[in-house]
Amino acid sequence: MSNAVLHATDADFDRLVLASDIPVLVDFWAPWCGPCKMIAPALDQLAEEYAGKAKIVKVDVDQNQATAMKYHVRSIPMLLVFKGGQVQATQIGAVGKAQLAQMLDKVL
Repeated sequence: MSNAVLHATDADFDRLVLASDIPVLVDFWAPWCGPCKMIAPALDQLAEEYAGKAKIVKVDVDQNQATAMKYHVRSIPMLLVFKGGQVQATQIGAVGKAQLAQMLDKVL
């Protein structure tokens, strides 16, 4: 797994995501979720391609239920793009790398 993808917890979500000075694509996922595993390689690639411009952060919904509840995560994968601490885009379900890149490009 790429070192570029960050893993946030309930404890450090605000620091890693909301306080970020660059846009953040957050992937709400779980280890048992098949579609979540399918998009993981695309997220790793995006983390490297967007290094310095945007961050990719994963949140395990089983381990971090407070954050998942705060953002009304009901089905996974659920991807949110944050900029300036605000949600700018939402995608529910697995999509290809190109669509994820488009989500980021819109806020860059």
